[in-house]
Amino acid sequence: MSPQPADVATYALRLGDDALVASHRTGEWIASAPQLEEDVALGNIALDLLGQARALLTYAGSLRTSWGEPARTEDDLAYHRDERDWLNVQLVEIGDDGDFGRCMARLLVLSAWQRELWERLQGSADATLAAVAAKAVKEVDYHRDHATQWVLRLGDGTGESHERMQRALDAVWPYVDELFERDALVDRLVDAGVAADPAGLREPVLAYVGAVIAEATLRVPETTVRHSGGRRGVHTEQLGYLLAEMQHLARSHPDARW
Repeated sequence: MSPQPADVATYALRLGDDALVASHRTGEWIASAPQLEEDVALGNIALDLLGQARALLTYAGSLRTSWGEPARTEDDLAYHRDERDWLNVQLVEIGDDGDFGRCMARLLVLSAWQRELWERLQGSADATLAAVAAKAVKEVDYHRDHATQWVLRLGDGTGESHERMQRALDAVWPYVDELFERDALVDRLVDAGVAADPAGLREPVLAYVGAVIAEATLRVPETTVRHSGGRRGVHTEQLGYLLAEMQHLARSHPDARW
């Protein structure tokens, strides 16, 4: 059965929102990272994620014509949607409160998940998603390696860096399970060969992250808290502040061109 364009558009929008919000969060560290070289590295990672977001949002917006709606540009979707219309997982929106370790913990989990996701989506029946995946998988492989090296350095460093890296993992861990949730839309797209089964990503992602945590002399956090709802437009209050900052210029000057 051929997938419905509306389903594909929503799926592309979800992944595009993940990448765009993660790009904004990562970019917040430019000029604030612990080393000058790290400012450059995080800037490049943020740009990689932004490029993925642009491709996915453009594709999602173009598919609207398939069911009689006007197309929307990447700028329309990035700057002129309200908080409840965003479909990213909550992991990417949580702030760091000036804690570099938390940035690396989030990037480690996110990039490990994206690495497995894009690897599988290279074989998607949707040619556009497959093409985006073929480029993105190379980028997030570097993101994952970068985060890995920092988690190892901080976890197996001084007593203070070890303690702070553990606290960072503890703060991020309640948002991990949402990455592997399925719903009816994903079920339909998995059956059509378009989407990757998120439940099937759990074992390789957690195996990789767990191995890094062990090598860093840290422990996998134990938590009974499981945050969820991002795919349904339910978010932490932090997303509202992020969008207010990101969308301010475009909404204040809606006819501006740059």
